[in-house]
Amino acid sequence: MNQTPQQPNTTKPNLPIYQALIPVLVLVFLLFFNVLFAFGDDALSGSNQFLLLIGAAIAVLVGLANKISFEAMMDEVAENVKSTSGAILILLMVGALSGTWLISGIIPSMIYYGMELLTPSIFLASAVVICAIISIATGSSWTTSATIGIALIGIADALGIPLGMAAGAIISGAYFGDKLSPMSDTTNLAPAMAGTDLFTHIRYMTYTTLPSFIVTMVVFIIIGLTLEPNGQVQTNDLLAAINDTFYISPWLFVVPIAVIILVVKKTPPLIALFLGTIGGGVTALLAQPDIVAYLGGGTDLNLLTGYKGLINAITVDTAIPTSFEPLNDLFASGGMAGMLGTIWLIICAMVFGGVMDAIGALSAISAALLKMFHSTFGLFASTVASCLAINIAASDQYLAIVIPGKMYAQAFKEKELAPENLSRTLEDSGTVTSALIPWNTCGAYQSGVLGVDTLSYAGYAVFNWLSPFMTLLFAAFRIKIRTLAQAQKSK
Repeated sequence: MNQTPQQPNTTKPNLPIYQALIPVLVLVFLLFFNVLFAFGDDALSGSNQFLLLIGAAIAVLVGLANKISFEAMMDEVAENVKSTSGAILILLMVGALSGTWLISGIIPSMIYYGMELLTPSIFLASAVVICAIISIATGSSWTTSATIGIALIGIADALGIPLGMAAGAIISGAYFGDKLSPMSDTTNLAPAMAGTDLFTHIRYMTYTTLPSFIVTMVVFIIIGLTLEPNGQVQTNDLLAAINDTFYISPWLFVVPIAVIILVVKKTPPLIALFLGTIGGGVTALLAQPDIVAYLGGGTDLNLLTGYKGLINAITVDTAIPTSFEPLNDLFASGGMAGMLGTIWLIICAMVFGGVMDAIGALSAISAALLKMFHSTFGLFASTVASCLAINIAASDQYLAIVIPGKMYAQAFKEKELAPENLSRTLEDSGTVTSALIPWNTCGAYQSGVLGVDTLSYAGYAVFNWLSPFMTLLFAAFRIKIRTLAQAQKSK
């Protein structure tokens, strides 16, 4: 992940559970109605954002009724919004990068060679593996989606594979790698909250993560074998149109490879994406001068048309026409402006989450869930439920790790369970499910970057929704449930 983890206040008002649930229940009802009956896939265009503000307003009323000052709530909102500043800048740079990588021929080249190598029958499984490798190397599901994910979506579109299906495969692989990478911030945050060390956490997490990944691969292999290869019928025409429109060469991959190397070398993602944008712009001037001139409003490349063409690609909607009509929608980019809807959603989500945290609603929900269960399995189930609830209520995966991590650490200790049980459960339920919720920052990001509605890919993000069930299955049958005594012996 690429956001800055936020630390909730340690002292929260003692809010009754029924009051804590009022804003959540109202918001969830409004969002479901909005998506299922009113706006459908267009709900992210603005209506969902306003509903989040309505939920925040209801939470404010609950807070005021409990004598929590409006200023205190707004201070928490300000901290929440501040914590997303890095994510917002990254989103803007992703939009800029996709624009320059399109007009430079980088994305068209990825699609061109990808279509020659990948067929519908192996595409989905290959996408899972490719994204898993990139995400392990970079430690970021966000960077994976913003680079190779965009190209894979383009290949899927050209092959006639449903984009929700392709996005599900991309996100499944990206989050598998994100969970197991020592460079991932959530992989570092979970053991810190639970009280164990990073590499013990990673080793213990493989017990549930690898089976989930294997099942995911099997599912996508089966789906791939049943796909109708309707995208192959016009492959020759499509490849010819790409070749006629762009200069296609493996040398164009120097820029994306350099970006991946920068991230692996622990260069901040924002800097790596900025340099990737500049690299894409320079490559466009060298490899695609006619396209840059066209976007700059001229026929020949000069200082003015070059400048205008690059700035347009970086900032606003651009489209490159081809001789093959189905490609015209594929070779279009929204630039930085195309990310504004997602940024708007994130800000509104953080307003809601900030107020909910300030009035003590998030702590009250977790505490109530903790009281509902008394057995060992119940403790695991309560942790999973808390992570899911906070991902929905607070719209932020970091709070879904931090709050349950702080609240359940003592409960796991009292049950004589090693802290890696808790850290694994936090990741299995808090990290991966965030991408399945449209108004969560992760769901909004993945949807905005890949251009696929969250509800369209959620069912196909097999690894993400399977992981919480896998951790509960292990808990139910006491598979690899490590006790404190066992942990002490292994030291």
